Amino acid sequence: MYGPGKVIGTDGDWRRVRFVYFVATIAARDLRTASAQEEGQVRAWLAEKAVRHGGRW
Repeated sequence: MYGPGKVIGTDGDWRRVRFVYFVATIAARDLRTASAQEEGQVRAWLAEKAVRHGGRW
């Protein structure tokens, strides 16, 4: 489990995924869409970071 990430590239069955502190290449079969609860947690975390750091972090 890596936590929330954003797919930034594809190569066949592999995906380059950007996480907060690193980028990884992961098989597409191991990725899944976030649940509504997980998405809410990430949005709250991002909002807190924007307030704390003025959107620059």
